[in-house]
Amino acid sequence: MNVPPNPKIYHIVHVDRLPSIIADGCLWCDVEVERRRPPGTSIGMSSIKQRRLRELQLRSHPGLYVGQCVPFYFCPRSVMLYLIYRKNQELSYRGGQAPIVHLVADLRKTVQWAESEGLRWAFTLSNAGSYYFEDRCDLADLGEIDWRAVQARKWQTCKEGKQAEFLVERRFSWDLVDEIGVYSERVRKEALAALNASDHRPLVEIQPDWYYRREATGHD
Repeated sequence: MNVPPNPKIYHIVHVDRLPSIIADGCLWCDVEVERRRPPGTSIGMSSIKQRRLRELQLRSHPGLYVGQCVPFYFCPRSVMLYLIYRKNQELSYRGGQAPIVHLVADLRKTVQWAESEGLRWAFTLSNAGSYYFEDRCDLADLGEIDWRAVQARKWQTCKEGKQAEFLVERRFSWDLVDEIGVYSERVRKEALAALNASDHRPLVEIQPDWYYRREATGHD
């Protein structure tokens, strides 16, 4: 499958973290989150976060740890969201997928912004929390991502490719968020309430296809 003409990137976060993101004007990497302790619910796996913070470096940027970057997926309905939906036992967060929102941005616009700010960026071909991921820092290499896996709705046989990530060093400007995808009208109202404190107001839409369906089989 060819590279999409305008790839999007997706960051998932609990809706109650939006006020602090807006107040700070950015998303912070895990190193900064650990230091700043912003209000709101943490949804990640602590063991993997620690590995990303202290063990895993990018080969394309020696000395830069994965945990020093803000992470994004190239699709909604990520494998991580599935673990949240299933309330995986390795997660301390047990609130399910309903309060989780997708923050959406344009990949190429983000790269331009990062380079103008002197911030390093990269993308991985699989999960950046593993010990064996490969990373690239040239948009000409986007074709190495398994885009068929990224877009797959049933990903049992292509889980690694599904988890390709985009990483930007230290912070990601709130102004780059173009859209917020939410699970329900209730969460949409919570997101809109948070946006009252922001001059930048991304579109907020209910996106049922970005979430997992309880009644479905497989990963649908």
